[in-house]
Amino acid sequence: MSKNQKNNQETVIERLFEIIQSRKNVNDEQSYTSQLFKSGAPEIAKKVGEEAVETVIAALTSPSQLASESADLIYHLLVLWSASNIKPSDVWKELERRQGMSGIKEKSLRK
Repeated sequence: MSKNQKNNQETVIERLFEIIQSRKNVNDEQSYTSQLFKSGAPEIAKKVGEEAVETVIAALTSPSQLASESADLIYHLLVLWSASNIKPSDVWKELERRQGMSGIKEKSLRK
């Protein structure tokens, strides 16, 4: 994979998040994203849960199904982040903070 391809893949989530953000305060009956925002954070969270279950089920079927359902899950998670005023960079910072730390230690620090 070339450096350019890698950089493009790293920014795809940020680009998608920008599109999602642009639909946050738009009342567009034709926009699924706009309708999700209109339904409110609890309904968006419920949808994330549904997509997570579908992703787990897809993991037992095929790699292509898993990739497809994972994309749906990531999209809905980004909508939830936006509705909750969290940016991808907030999550990246938390992941960076956890790097180099054992999962057991990290979990114990959360208590």
